Amino acid sequence: MADPRALYQEVILDHNKKPRNYGVLEHPSHHAAGHNPLCGDHIEVALNLCGECIDGIAFQGAACAICKASASMMTVAVKDKTRAEAELLIHEFLDMATGKLDLSGDHHIGRLVVFAGIADLPVRVKCAILPWHTLQAAFNAIDNTSTEAEHDPMHVMIGDA
Repeated sequence: MADPRALYQEVILDHNKKPRNYGVLEHPSHHAAGHNPLCGDHIEVALNLCGECIDGIAFQGAACAICKASASMMTVAVKDKTRAEAELLIHEFLDMATGKLDLSGDHHIGRLVVFAGIADLPVRVKCAILPWHTLQAAFNAIDNTSTEAEHDPMHVMIGDA
């Protein structure tokens, strides 16, 4: 089996160089901007909900490779899913990124599992979870969010680091 760290690096590089769903989504039904003050990432997530189904999603902004790759993979993972399915993925990804998800049990992470090792890199966790925070904010009509928000799972763990 391939070295998980090598696969992680390969996927990050691929999604950073050729991000999927990067750009502007015309007339989105939901939109939010996210900021990670720790490393300076700024992204925007826009989506169209048709009923409860995500029939269009895009992101844009200036972000590090981990954040951009996470956003790219997130948009691929949630496109054509229901809001409920996407929200389940949000929670599972946040749990995985913070080391709380039992990957040997039932989950819906799929290819996103390449980010499992991010839990061992606390200063990079916020980079990986910013797109997911931003998608959650968009669902809840919150215009702006930050990885320093009170509800951030890493806020208590690493504080103002």
